[in-house]
Amino acid sequence: MGARENDNRNEGLRLNGNEIQLAVKMLDKLEAMIDIIYYMMENENQQAFVLMLLTAKDTELSTLLDREKRDTDILLEIDKEEPLYAMLCQDTKVDGGYRFAERLIRNIQLDKGSDIYCIQLEIRATHYTPKQVILKLLETFAKSKLSNKSNEIVFRSLQ
Repeated sequence: MGARENDNRNEGLRLNGNEIQLAVKMLDKLEAMIDIIYYMMENENQQAFVLMLLTAKDTELSTLLDREKRDTDILLEIDKEEPLYAMLCQDTKVDGGYRFAERLIRNIQLDKGSDIYCIQLEIRATHYTPKQVILKLLETFAKSKLSNKSNEIVFRSLQ
């Protein structure tokens, strides 16, 4: 019992086997893309971007996300079984990303979707490695699910 209490006090990153497999998929699909966006931020005057992780059951999530995204947004399927999608929204700051997420959740609910989890990270600077950004996104997602924060937008900012 004592060890269990110690585990609960630890606020560090703890991932189960499925989450580690998810981390590998996310790193594989997102790392190079974030590198490119970082290049654009450093050399092409691109501003902050928002990286979103979204899952929902009982809805055609890929169709809905594809319909809602802008031309500059990049949508990636991370896990078909979950279903879990990442969307990178270029030149997007906290308020625009939040309003977009609100609209997505509302549309998923209108489509009778359930068990909706939406995590957003706003990245304003390039001093975090792409790997750190991706793992922070996954950590926030795992904590959100553990805390049953469904139908909420969990937002973090990396400055």
